[in-house]
Amino acid sequence: MRRLTLLATAALFLAATPACKRQTAKVETIENEQPQLASAISAGDPAHAVQFVQGFYDIEQGSWRWTRGKFSLTLQAPPGAAQKGAALELKFSLPEAVVKKVGPVTLSAVFDGNPLPSEKYGKDGEQVYQRDIPAGLFRGPSVNIEFSLDKFLAAGAVEERELGIIVQSAALLAK
Repeated sequence: MRRLTLLATAALFLAATPACKRQTAKVETIENEQPQLASAISAGDPAHAVQFVQGFYDIEQGSWRWTRGKFSLTLQAPPGAAQKGAALELKFSLPEAVVKKVGPVTLSAVFDGNPLPSEKYGKDGEQVYQRDIPAGLFRGPSVNIEFSLDKFLAAGAVEERELGIIVQSAALLAK
């Protein structure tokens, strides 16, 4: 009798509780799209932000970025670069405050592990660092370019940030 009462109670309990319904989890596929790299990038264009890899500060006044003493970027190789080579061009400004504090600045670059000739800049204002890149240095669809300055404003010298140069754009120009 006791067993019968226990079975009846269990049956009533199961009948009274709603059936467990498993919710089917919605699975959304999010494609991890690689951003489209460009061979010419503007420091003021947020669409190119991913190509300013290291040593760059946020966009200022919608058109340029300060750098640190060392900075790097990634550029798409232009069409035909593996056969004809290309020209690397970095457009930047050397601020008067930097020149007054540290004197002439030497900019060096390493193109996918290959050192390029340095250039010394002693006058403030708009500048261009331009180098021919031989076809043999293009081994893939994109390249990494590391830049360094021999002198820059240390953090705390003028403001909290380390300050180098002001970059407007970078490009690999087809030959």
